Amino acid sequence: MKGDINPLLPKGTLIFTAYDDDYIEINRERYFSGLCVHQSAIISPWGPERLRELETAHLTGFIKQPPEVFILGTGHLTTFPDMEVMQCMADHHIGFECMDSRSAARTYNILIAEGRTVSAAMLLPGARN
Repeated sequence: MKGDINPLLPKGTLIFTAYDDDYIEINRERYFSGLCVHQSAIISPWGPERLRELETAHLTGFIKQPPEVFILGTGHLTTFPDMEVMQCMADHHIGFECMDSRSAARTYNILIAEGRTVSAAMLLPGARN
């Protein structure tokens, strides 16, 4: 991931600036664990190392202050969490999208540039499920 996606974003807006199998970079700072971006804050480390370990308890912060859209970066491949996790988000009327972590980073940036209220929880791009 290279380049400045949108120089018109307000200063301090959290965007994904790079990634590789073993890190995610936000505003040019590298993180070497899964993380989440919610309410203009970064929480790292966050969550499980593998998607199959994701539980509804990992989503508590998103439910208490729900975003318009919640993006789950599922690691190396696009996969879906247990139905219980998906149902939890539906029960709380939170838009929920699952995609591989690289696609999730790009989608998050696009939605942020559109001015949407979006949160992301990301497994490392190289994570196997």
